[in-house]
Amino acid sequence: MNEQFGNWMRQTQATCETSLKQFLPDENTVPQQLHAAMRYATLDGGKRVRPLLVHAAGQLFDAPAALLSRAAAAVEMIHAYSLVHDDMPCMDDDALRRGKPTVHVKYDEATALLVGDALQAQAFLVLTEGEGDATARLAMLQLLARAAGSVGMCGGQAIDLASVGVALNREQLEQMHRLKTGALLRASVLLGAMCGKTLTADETAALDSYAAAIGLAFQVVDDVLDATADSATLGKTAGKDAADNKPTFVSLMGLDASRALATQLCHDAHAALGRFGDKAGLLHDLADLIVQRQA
Repeated sequence: MNEQFGNWMRQTQATCETSLKQFLPDENTVPQQLHAAMRYATLDGGKRVRPLLVHAAGQLFDAPAALLSRAAAAVEMIHAYSLVHDDMPCMDDDALRRGKPTVHVKYDEATALLVGDALQAQAFLVLTEGEGDATARLAMLQLLARAAGSVGMCGGQAIDLASVGVALNREQLEQMHRLKTGALLRASVLLGAMCGKTLTADETAALDSYAAAIGLAFQVVDDVLDATADSATLGKTAGKDAADNKPTFVSLMGLDASRALATQLCHDAHAALGRFGDKAGLLHDLADLIVQRQA
């Protein structure tokens, strides 16, 4: 990681943390436990990959910082809600997330369910508030709703739950993860760009290709890390996919082929950004970060 990118990343992560603190309900507001749990689930943890993508894509089109902060906070709230629900006993039943007890362990299952519901609603509320063109804001709301719903993240999770113990082929596995993981990463890229301008068809296609490549690469690397890293490094329970008999790229292709696929997807992401020139430097750096990360 070059120093300039590292500085930008840390500054943007700090900006995101500040925005989330501002946009989440105060824990002293009734109902206090729900609001405290929402903040517990969202603050002080995570790599903030989705907000980083929002800000990097926004810089391509000189998007205003205030609107980028709202879009980044909204997409991170959707991500946080998905993790809270994903960790519950009715889903993956995990006790550790971001190096601390999961929400249903820290509080209880009913609170965890409500935290996810409330974070999802809060994300859309954040996007509707503030200044900006109403037509553009509506398009952003539609994009985020589609990415989070049954033809996006939730649909991918449904396929994931139905695939335990099932031998998926590569096409099926990629389709599942393009929905479960990739849809929200794609939304992050496009939301950031849309904060700056109405995209042309060519710009949308290029950003779509980039997002598709990094979205799949993110999951491939996740599968590799789940098989090779320990829980302390990951901040979540290592080896759980194998223990739960879930289909992964590692179980389908092996470690070496999975690593090679991640590298190829990184090359594809870089190639997709060619039309944007040097201004896409942050998106290039984020593609490398996603593939080279160790946690």
